[in-house]
Amino acid sequence: MNPRVVGANLVVSIKSFYRERTAMFFTIAFPIILILVFGTIFMDQENVSFHLYVQDLDHTESSAQLVKTLEVNGKFKISKVEPAIEASQYAKNNKLNLVLILPEGYERSLTQRMMRNDLNASVTITYVYDPSSTSVATKMEILNSVIAGINQGMSGKPPFIRSAETSILTKKYRFIEFFIPGIIAMAVMTASLFGTVNLNTELRQKGVIRKLSTTPITRTDWILANILYQFLLAVISTIAMLLVSYAVFHISLQINAWLPVFIVLDVFAFVGIGMILTRFVREAQSAAAAANAIMFPMMFLSGSFFPIEMMPGFLQTFARILPLYYVNEGLRASMVFVDNMAALRHSAIIGVFASVVFVMGIIATKWEEGK
Repeated sequence: MNPRVVGANLVVSIKSFYRERTAMFFTIAFPIILILVFGTIFMDQENVSFHLYVQDLDHTESSAQLVKTLEVNGKFKISKVEPAIEASQYAKNNKLNLVLILPEGYERSLTQRMMRNDLNASVTITYVYDPSSTSVATKMEILNSVIAGINQGMSGKPPFIRSAETSILTKKYRFIEFFIPGIIAMAVMTASLFGTVNLNTELRQKGVIRKLSTTPITRTDWILANILYQFLLAVISTIAMLLVSYAVFHISLQINAWLPVFIVLDVFAFVGIGMILTRFVREAQSAAAAANAIMFPMMFLSGSFFPIEMMPGFLQTFARILPLYYVNEGLRASMVFVDNMAALRHSAIIGVFASVVFVMGIIATKWEEGK
């Protein structure tokens, strides 16, 4: 080993890295961005509070005390639902994922249990919930722990408060069935963005794009061919994911015309972003770093893996401006809930975004000069 050669090569590598300012920026900035984003999300998990809607049908001091206990011990921000309202319909109309119903006769049963030592006296509170919400399980676990604490205060006796669950959907779904659409959206985004970035930067560095400009193929032909290629990969990937999910997890999802619509919109949106990116980031290494800087925050903040309700308020607002959020929600609306109006609404939003960035990507792609 020659230390001088090693040292000289090390200096060359450092200088090369220093000259590529974009790569240096994203290499250093990207991990910092992730630390800031996820540190903000998970730093105050112990102080996370959820909105909980409570319908108190008993309307007594004892039931009010129970609501107060939930608020203090359960980390909930309580909102009250009027007793005359039908809770399931209220949850559907207002897109609530959980409404807790305290039954009439709560105070009477509590008095029987505490004053007359009647072990048969108990009440059943009802969880009216939306199983499509990924955060509802967390809320119900917290509620169950608070109730368990109350029951534990009456140790040695049968539980006074019992719970029952009522889904606002006519069909019962498992978490995996809500998870798969998010994974499809994320996989299509990743393939489209990285495929475009890698292909464009590689061809440009090799001078292939410049040479193509001397052939009969036009820029439109070339871009269209790339779009079809990315769409074909997305379709193959989606089919593979669905086949494995059906075979292994026996999922029950609605496959309809919305699925190819959202795949197309997903491809156009992220191919457009990739074309814009490769216009301003010339080196392949820098382009990949820039794509990572866009992809990872979007992957984890748009609701593909965990509910955005777990995030601080400002990150929830940020999540709702990310294009992948609308692909996730649109696919879930069509594949899980068969809600065509919601799917139409989400497709319109992502469609407008895809159109804008794709046109910008076409403008940014310089064909004749191979830039």
